[in-house]
Amino acid sequence: MSFSRSLSRKWQAKLLPIASVLVIAILLLVPLLFKLNGKPHADWQQFLGRFHVLAVHLPIALILLVPLLEIAGRYRPALREAAVLVLLFSIVACMGTFTLGYLLAYGSGTAGAGVTHHMWGGLWLTIGVLLCYLIRPSWESGRVPYAYPALLTCVLLVMVWTAHEGGSLTHGRNYLTEYAPAPLKKWPGLGRVEAKDALVPNSFYAEHIDPIFDANCVACHDAAKTKGDLRLDAFNLLMEGGQEGAVIVPGHPERSILFQRITLPHGDKKAMPAEDKPPLKPEEITWIKAWIAQGASPSVPSLAGIVAPKAYREIALPQVGDYSGMLAQISQIDASQGVKLVPVSRKLGDGLILNTVNVAATFNDAQLAQFEKFAPYIVEVYLGRTKVSDKCFDTLKTFTHLRSLNLEETAVTGQGVGKLAGLSQLTYLNLSGTKVTQANLAPALAMRNLHHLYFYNTPAQAAATAQAASAPSPRQVPTRSSR
Repeated sequence: MSFSRSLSRKWQAKLLPIASVLVIAILLLVPLLFKLNGKPHADWQQFLGRFHVLAVHLPIALILLVPLLEIAGRYRPALREAAVLVLLFSIVACMGTFTLGYLLAYGSGTAGAGVTHHMWGGLWLTIGVLLCYLIRPSWESGRVPYAYPALLTCVLLVMVWTAHEGGSLTHGRNYLTEYAPAPLKKWPGLGRVEAKDALVPNSFYAEHIDPIFDANCVACHDAAKTKGDLRLDAFNLLMEGGQEGAVIVPGHPERSILFQRITLPHGDKKAMPAEDKPPLKPEEITWIKAWIAQGASPSVPSLAGIVAPKAYREIALPQVGDYSGMLAQISQIDASQGVKLVPVSRKLGDGLILNTVNVAATFNDAQLAQFEKFAPYIVEVYLGRTKVSDKCFDTLKTFTHLRSLNLEETAVTGQGVGKLAGLSQLTYLNLSGTKVTQANLAPALAMRNLHHLYFYNTPAQAAATAQAASAPSPRQVPTRSSR
């Protein structure tokens, strides 16, 4: 007696029916007992659950192999015996992958329509493969000639749909069709993108804040995937908040959970954007902070002291030198002083970020001067809320590859800011909340490479606002020279 028939008869006669009913009952009970309601749970669940992205390929490969073996078995009967074994392995693989996927969603507090669709797809796929195994002996004996092929076809269709739902969670719903030829996009459903709630035309939120959320946040916080029960794909849902309550407190960025999370050090467990996505750009963080501080309105066309720059052509910036020989010194500085020199990426040529957020209360001009030896390799400097003064410009002018400089809420008056004119790669300068005056700001306004210049909540902004109020016709407060 062949292996397949022996195994099939043994299971059919004794254990298979009972075990199958038990497995199906457990699978159907899981969503009822452990609801995906957006609440995060244990870290160990997320740890195990993240292996779902690796395990998911195994059942797909096994299920695709089954019909190939069945077809080839018409010419080589031994292959049909292999199909039985592959089908059995498919059941085990589906159950394991479903378990890991559910642990990932349940442990991380991920919910939403897309997550639910993917979950139920995986559940019905597992049940479908199990039913294929149950019905196959009857098909092989000729008692039900069409049931097994029909059910196997349905399993393949469910697998394709489930895989699509899973891919949409990771890459977005239009990932497959985004670059499709124009004629294909005209087909029903292929070119359609879910419409968002109406935004106020020409508002600061619509033009600058919502695009940040759309590009960096909605992959985890929209209708399809809702982590922490928070959605950022519509203004009213953003203001409702999530599992931890309101994430935006109008007028108070320091009390707003969303702002707290996007300003955490990259790599922090609670930092947003999460899931190994790059942090927001300095100008994006500045816009969000100013927007919240000035009321978090969905309709105001502009913010005091902030006019977002017009689009400009990005140019390829030169790479910095090789600083691999200084890695030991960099690690020692972090350990002894708390100041972080963080690589922009794994590529040494992308440079370093000088971050003083952990020692802002004590960091001063003298300490900044100690970093001159690293000057050729530093491309971003964060000195917000430190004790630096106008003397910092004597050191910063040596940072020849500097592209982004944040001096927010420091004691600088802007005297000496002209020393930065030689930094041809500097495109972002934040002087908001400082004592910079309108006269001292003039050299910065003359720097043609400076595409992002911010000075709200400063004497310079107050003076510009007063001039605008006394002008014959209303105009926006300038924050940078026209490019």
